[in-house]
Amino acid sequence: MPRHSRNRKLTSAELGHFGAELDALRTRTVATLGQGDANYIRRIVAAVRYTGFAGRLLLMIGAIGGAFVHAVLWPACIAGTLLLALSKILENMELGHNVMHGQYDWMRDPALNGRTYEWDIAGTSDNWRKTHNYSHHTWTNVRGMDDDIGYGLLRLFPEQRWRPFYLAQPVIAVIFALLFEWGVAIQDLRLGRWLTGRVTTAQLREKFRPVGRKMARQLLKDYVLFPLLAGPFFLPVLLGNVVANVLRNIWTYTIIFCGHFTADAEVFSKDSVQGESRGQWYLRQLRGSSNLTGGWLMNLMSGNLSHQVEHHFYPDIPANRYAAMAVEVREICARYGQHYNTGSLPKQFGQVIWRILRHAFPSRPVARLGSPQATG
Repeated sequence: MPRHSRNRKLTSAELGHFGAELDALRTRTVATLGQGDANYIRRIVAAVRYTGFAGRLLLMIGAIGGAFVHAVLWPACIAGTLLLALSKILENMELGHNVMHGQYDWMRDPALNGRTYEWDIAGTSDNWRKTHNYSHHTWTNVRGMDDDIGYGLLRLFPEQRWRPFYLAQPVIAVIFALLFEWGVAIQDLRLGRWLTGRVTTAQLREKFRPVGRKMARQLLKDYVLFPLLAGPFFLPVLLGNVVANVLRNIWTYTIIFCGHFTADAEVFSKDSVQGESRGQWYLRQLRGSSNLTGGWLMNLMSGNLSHQVEHHFYPDIPANRYAAMAVEVREICARYGQHYNTGSLPKQFGQVIWRILRHAFPSRPVARLGSPQATG
């Protein structure tokens, strides 16, 4: 059954109560933040550090030791690559992404300051805070305001204007997944404006400077410095770093796309958010989001973006709280007749793939009932 047919149209009074109940849940949760949450994020910091160190050490052992004892090479390199990929996934998703949302600013720990944290990825944290924390989370799934809708490369909703370029998007989507961190890195450059002459080359060059410096540091660290430590046996270390980054990119892409582009996810027009109430804002976040089932391991590996609904509702609440909050969020949505979209990773990602393939070709939007802009 399509999602929109399962959403009950709410009166203005119901919308007010809906928003108030979700706000109250936030207030109660914030009041209980404390040492347990601080201990949790510090354990994540330690996990990132130790898995990264172990991964790089095993890559070095495999590269150098394998030159003399061939049985050491592949087991050590494979284990090292997987541990390094795990470290990078945890750092990007459960540490960096959540810290940069200000989830742990209340701790007053300079290392966990959302305004200054810099993560292990090609893009700068400043650009991410602008394109993601502000633009995406404020204008979630609003066409022309949320650049995360297709990232300027993909047509994922029939409301997006079709162009022949999109026929190539099944291939483009694969390339984007492999190079996801680089796509994120250049997102705020808005190269389309430069290509159409709305931004001069000088303006683009100025905007690229901090991005270019960050890219250079990442390339130097992963593809020059650490491989050179292995001397003439650098190649396995280099390949291990490449594969670890690609694995992190594919996983991040998969989780993010599952959170936003499943079959029931909706997009909204600019007009629909004019005069938007708190309750309508919550409804828009709900209808543009999708959750993932899978338990604590999925929660950890996804940076708790397995609870994308809760993250869109409460982006600055420590993400380790989302699983508990989700119980009440789901109950509130059920009482107000609103569909709470969740499913397994294979199910949700299958729907993402369907969107990518279907909307590569011309398609028309289906009228949706009970959208946030139609309530009241």
